[in-house]
Amino acid sequence: MAKKSIFTDSFGNIYFLKRFIIFILGMISYRRFNGFNKLKITGTEHLVNLPKNNVLFVSNHQTYFADVAAMYHVFCAVNNGYMNTIKNPVYLLNPKVDFYYVAAEETMNKGILARIFKLAGAVTVKRTWRAEGKNVNRMVDLKEVENILKALDNGWVISFPQGTTSAFAQGRKGTAKLVQQQRSIVIPIKINGFRRAFDKKGLRVKVTGVEPTMQFKAPLDIDYDNEKAEDILNKIMHAIEQTPEHNVLHDYDKEYQERKKQEKKTSKLIL
Repeated sequence: MAKKSIFTDSFGNIYFLKRFIIFILGMISYRRFNGFNKLKITGTEHLVNLPKNNVLFVSNHQTYFADVAAMYHVFCAVNNGYMNTIKNPVYLLNPKVDFYYVAAEETMNKGILARIFKLAGAVTVKRTWRAEGKNVNRMVDLKEVENILKALDNGWVISFPQGTTSAFAQGRKGTAKLVQQQRSIVIPIKINGFRRAFDKKGLRVKVTGVEPTMQFKAPLDIDYDNEKAEDILNKIMHAIEQTPEHNVLHDYDKEYQERKKQEKKTSKLIL
């Protein structure tokens, strides 16, 4: 596995350029999270004293870019001693640069802004089940897996195990297999409100006055030797609250349908 140097990260990207990009993108996006809308952050105490590498953050996903941009703000803030707040953007002068995120290749190749985001730390992968809006079935590219392992060997990585912005979508076992292989520390993140505040890409403010939330949870307790990938995935999906029991709307719909059935039965008895 390649290693970072004083001047470049593990992929050969120049640190000075990464710092500059993170600073500029951070300043541009700052008012989106502490102005037009107020990002509410909890649980950053779980980020203190973590090792500098082999930490995998797993999160649900609501927009293409706003989720990750907000995470950059939080990680940079914590890196400079600011806990559960991004009120002082001075932290952007000393960003956390050994931070990477897994993103769909087709998303990161659309437009110049996406390509700039890519330089900030994207590890791109081709989705094996979906491409250009169509269902596909293709093999995992082992080189892409190696790139994720390389990122973990040299820093922190954020992964979205559902691989989509759709709520309560199925989790992908690839993330769990990665955890098994790398024995990473796994930190769950639960986000909410981003879909309401921003458009799907996360570039445009859709509604102001929203309080998007970002909750960091304690590291998952994983038995790397005995737990199956399916068990690890279930733990991850439960921790990021994307399992059926967390789907309040689903429960509401079921209750509504049951109530309607009961009302029909009652009306028939009366007639």
